[in-house]
Amino acid sequence: MYSHMMVGSNDIDRSKKFYDAIFKAIGGREGIVDEKGRLIYLHNGGAFLVTKPIDGEPATAGNGCTVGIAMTPEQADAWHAAGVAAGGTAIEDPPGVRGEGTPNAMYLAYLRDPDGNKLCALHRMGS
Repeated sequence: MYSHMMVGSNDIDRSKKFYDAIFKAIGGREGIVDEKGRLIYLHNGGAFLVTKPIDGEPATAGNGCTVGIAMTPEQADAWHAAGVAAGGTAIEDPPGVRGEGTPNAMYLAYLRDPDGNKLCALHRMGS
């Protein structure tokens, strides 16, 4: 069902530095900028895009929105460290297991990108 996710940015160059770092930390490739100035990352049939808003208004982070990205706990740690080093902000609890000892235990790490978009690295324990 998932085809793509797009977030807004007020500075595509700054976003490229951040997103290249977090995606390369988990084995991805650098993003490409298309003819419309959108930053594009492709992986396993899905696409993640970063763009200036089409309406010309400033980009703002969605209140209550989170982009979740599946990965291993080791990738989540590398992803989180790369994101902070590339201008992101660590938010919520430090990376680690939530709900330990329960059937729904997950390894989670949270960041905000330089424009305030909320990102989550997630691994379902036992998967």
